[in-house]
Amino acid sequence: MKVLPFEIPKPGSEGLVYQEDQERVFYNQLHQHREIQLSYIVRGSGTLIVSDSINSFNSGDLFVIGSNVPHVFRSDETATEQSLMKSLFFHRDSFGPDFFELEETSELFHFFERSRTGIQILSRKEVIQRIFNSLGRATGLERLIALLQILNELNKSEYQSLSSVLQDIQLSRREGQRLRDVFNFTASHYDSQITLDQVATVANMTKTAFCKYFKKRTNKTYIQFLNEYRIEMFIRLKKMHTEASISQLAYDQGFGSISNFNKTFKRTKGVSPGTYFKEKRYMEKQRGLGP
Repeated sequence: MKVLPFEIPKPGSEGLVYQEDQERVFYNQLHQHREIQLSYIVRGSGTLIVSDSINSFNSGDLFVIGSNVPHVFRSDETATEQSLMKSLFFHRDSFGPDFFELEETSELFHFFERSRTGIQILSRKEVIQRIFNSLGRATGLERLIALLQILNELNKSEYQSLSSVLQDIQLSRREGQRLRDVFNFTASHYDSQITLDQVATVANMTKTAFCKYFKKRTNKTYIQFLNEYRIEMFIRLKKMHTEASISQLAYDQGFGSISNFNKTFKRTKGVSPGTYFKEKRYMEKQRGLGP
């Protein structure tokens, strides 16, 4: 099943679709689909854009992307081994309009609400990963049972929201193409000086019209989005090169000065770079992910 921009074809009469993406890089075009997406990153790393936010993904991560939430898993293009992502796609009405309204399934209400912004799963991951790994040879009925098991675990797990925007709007192909062009341009040029005139040209709009359009669609200015992308890329590189100079990495990501970088980092993450990495190491140690 090939994922097309802004739509997912559903084979036959299936209400639940299982998919394995095994490529050097994942499908890297911004897209959305009616189906809710549950994904397990078996191998791979990169940047995940969800609506108005920029996040990272790494091997072992679990994500829920809600219905019609624009997103893209943009793999590290320097990857040498193939990335692998296992996903389940389903809609709240896939098994009939009342299936998830039954008393037995009604406790999943909060899961569906949380999925509207996209979420990353932080706990109960080993159990969920194990279920995903059983799906490859499972029958249709076994996959349905596995979905319910995964949803049960997700409903009890700790999580963090991926976006601040509640969105259930089907974007037109034209709008989707425009945003994809802007995001792809940003991903290719974020480490150089990008002007609003340049990116407005990419969107085929005047600067004033583009600024209004981007703010309306993402709930933030383009400069905010660009700087958040740069911060996320900085974090990824700092994790890979722990001894590298913060100032040099900041310059490499397109920040003109270390003071501007520090202000932007604190505004984006709520803490200074030093505090962020200290807290991150502590949290990873608590979860058994670090030394």
